[in-house]
Amino acid sequence: MTEQAARPTPSEGGDGTAHRGARRLLAALAGLLAAAVALGIAELVAALVGPASSPVVAVGDAAITLTPEPVKAFAIRTFGENDKIVLIIGTLLVIAVYALVIGLVGLRSRRLGVAGIALFGVVGIVAAVTRPAGGLLDGLPSLVGAAAGAVALLALLAPLQRPTPAAPGAGTAPAPGDPQGSGSADGRDGLAGRLRDLLGAGDRKGAGMDRRRFFLTSGVAVGVAAVAGGGGRLLQQRFDVAGERSDLVLPRPASPAPALPAGADLARDVEGLTPLFTDNREFYRVDTAITVPQISPSGYRLTLTGMFDSPKSYTLDDLLGRDDLIERDITLTCVSNEVGGRLAGTARWLGVPLGAFLRENGVRDSSDQLVCTSSDGMTIGTPTRSALDVDDAMLAFGMNGEPLPVEHGFPVRMLIPGLYGYVSACKWLTRIEATTFDAFDPYWVERDWAAQAPIKVFSRIDTPAPLRAFPPGRRPIAGVAWAQTRGIARVEVRVDDADWVEAELSPQVDADLWRQWVLPYDFTPGQHSLTVRATSADGETQTEERASPKPDGASGWHSIQVISR
Repeated sequence: MTEQAARPTPSEGGDGTAHRGARRLLAALAGLLAAAVALGIAELVAALVGPASSPVVAVGDAAITLTPEPVKAFAIRTFGENDKIVLIIGTLLVIAVYALVIGLVGLRSRRLGVAGIALFGVVGIVAAVTRPAGGLLDGLPSLVGAAAGAVALLALLAPLQRPTPAAPGAGTAPAPGDPQGSGSADGRDGLAGRLRDLLGAGDRKGAGMDRRRFFLTSGVAVGVAAVAGGGGRLLQQRFDVAGERSDLVLPRPASPAPALPAGADLARDVEGLTPLFTDNREFYRVDTAITVPQISPSGYRLTLTGMFDSPKSYTLDDLLGRDDLIERDITLTCVSNEVGGRLAGTARWLGVPLGAFLRENGVRDSSDQLVCTSSDGMTIGTPTRSALDVDDAMLAFGMNGEPLPVEHGFPVRMLIPGLYGYVSACKWLTRIEATTFDAFDPYWVERDWAAQAPIKVFSRIDTPAPLRAFPPGRRPIAGVAWAQTRGIARVEVRVDDADWVEAELSPQVDADLWRQWVLPYDFTPGQHSLTVRATSADGETQTEERASPKPDGASGWHSIQVISR
């Protein structure tokens, strides 16, 4: 054997191992780029169908629906209003890992790689069309995106599976009458041969690799993904109703909110205390909508169905033009709010009095539940009796002097003081069905939350901040307390193991509005325990017993540790 013949070939020695490792790395990258192309094209198609049809959004919505309630509660508690951003990032990370695997699988078998992309598309299609407000057309972005991703995967893998050139003169001779060798084994045998080559078995021992072609193809894939995805997101802005919202002029209420007494907002004098009113941009948001529904005011319809004597359909102009509009200051609270949590806020709301609205349409006595449906299919069930009897219950279209922000339900939402939002505050409201609790379980009730959930007496310490050192001496202990429809009569604070001391309350404005409280206190050096409890105007004192938010709201005294040094 000659010295030349004794040398190992690249596929037999260390260089071959590195060669195969490089091919696998590039194959994984090919899968990732193919997924990017699929998502980019899908976003572009979603610009024609609607933002909610985007595979990422559709799969994210499905994930919210399928996620166990304890996990949802953890996400809200941990990430707050950023929970949806975290969910989208998590969805994209899962897609990325899946795409890397598909690239490696495709290196071994292009058929399996294409099948993996197809499965990716099927998941997106099913998630989109099975949404409560979904339709067959919503599956189109995932279908087209998957097809584009499959083509991209094959194109990206082709340079990694190129056979090693045969020796001169090797191979099959051209068939008679075929001077160009269309039946040759080098893959250049016409369209059928090209398709066979693309969908062939793939990873043959000794296969070569065209890095230059791979990186050129990768550059094209990146460009397609970026242009299609970015263009799709830009085109989806045509669904945005921010301009129409800003053009909307709110009418004057027939019944304005009561004037605030002097000194109504103690936060002006107490640093760290929650303001009496919450700015719209700071107002908490908890819902299941990954993409905020965009409803054009001109196309809005509110439909009444079910147990009404004379159900009607209303336009936004119908509601704005009524002569019985009311304006009220109301504190809303989310049932997910933990003891000491911040998922509560106050605004000045403008809208149609709900009780009068239901009566004029002849809601029947046999109805004990109103099932409210939002434009994205979410269902919220509320007691009919509360809707009729709570004075300040309304169909709201104004918030703090401006049309409802889109993320808070534009153009119309329901709100009923005294009930947690999941049974009273349907956003993007498009339908009200008068029915019964026995006949229908809304979204949250299906997930084992209570069908009826009156707000509990609640109080919170805002300042001093827990475990943040401050100098000894006199400083305020302050916070807020609420018991909507009843009002707050007294707030008491206990420092360490001393007796309860009654705090000063902000002026009483309305029973539906929370009250601020302040207790000046002389702190000595050291660590101190602060605890607060409230008593409602009807004599109910906040319970010490701790309960988690599920199934009908958290309870317990709020207690924190502070340090004076």
